Amino acid sequence: MFRHGSRFLSRASTMRWRRPFSTDLPAEAYKDSNFVEAWRKAIPTVEPPSTPSAFMATRPATPSSIPSKLTVNFVLPYSSELSGKEVDMVIIPATTGQMGVLPGHVATIAELKPGILSIHEGNDVSKYFVSGGFAYVHANSFADIIAVEAVPLDLIDPNLVQKGLTDFTQKLSTASTDVEKAEAQIGVDVHSALNAALTG
Repeated sequence: MFRHGSRFLSRASTMRWRRPFSTDLPAEAYKDSNFVEAWRKAIPTVEPPSTPSAFMATRPATPSSIPSKLTVNFVLPYSSELSGKEVDMVIIPATTGQMGVLPGHVATIAELKPGILSIHEGNDVSKYFVSGGFAYVHANSFADIIAVEAVPLDLIDPNLVQKGLTDFTQKLSTASTDVEKAEAQIGVDVHSALNAALTG
């Protein structure tokens, strides 16, 4: 097996194929010509419907130099907190740890854990407590942050957080079924993160 290794290595070094990055692909809107053609053959009297890609905005091109600002979209299921806001930096509570995102950050997808989302704009810092979600950082210095729930940190009552932590800790110790234990553990995790956000 090892005697053929040099042949495989020389073949691999001469191969020119590589998978393109998403930033290498054209930014124009995608049109599914095969679908439209098949539709017109099957039902020529009816206009083909728009596919989901027809409703998507075209992706901004990746800049040749790093921009000075990071463009942030921060959305919840019921509202949009920030839309196209240009900021200096965002600190995300990722499951792998706190993640700072500056303009020119490498493209990344991160799962959010309960914690503080900090949005830095000059000397102003906006802090939100997020319960979970995902952050999508694009190579063109855009970041999309999707949270399940988010509350500005200054609107959180420390007394209610302490009471909730005590209640869920007690529920966890008295839980008898797996479902009750899981619900209580989630409550303890969220209230512990809230407490740490308020005290730290």
